[in-house]
Amino acid sequence: MSRVFKALSDPTRRRVLQLLRERPMTAGELAAAFDLSKATMSGHFAVLREAGLVEAEKEQRTITYSLKMSVLEEALLEFVESFGLELAPGEPRALRKGA
Repeated sequence: MSRVFKALSDPTRRRVLQLLRERPMTAGELAAAFDLSKATMSGHFAVLREAGLVEAEKEQRTITYSLKMSVLEEALLEFVESFGLELAPGEPRALRKGA
C-alpha cells in the first residue's frame, strides 16, 4: 500500500493515471502531455510500474501503458479500512470490498 501512496503523492503521476483512465496510451503520447524531459517521465513511469498501478506492454520500440484500476481500488479500500471506516451504501460499487 505504501508504494501506491508514494506513487500518488506526485501530481504528475496522478495526472498520468487520470489520462490512462480514459484509454491506454503510449509513453510518447503521455510524455507529450507534460513539459518534462524523457528521463523524468521515465522515472515517473517506473514508480507507477513498481507500485503496480500501470501495466506496460512493449511492442517493438513502443511501450503502451494501461491503468490497473483494481490495484488503486484495493489500496484505497485498505486505507479506509485501516481507520476502521467502511464505505457507505451509496459509494461506487467498484470500491466496495467483495463487489
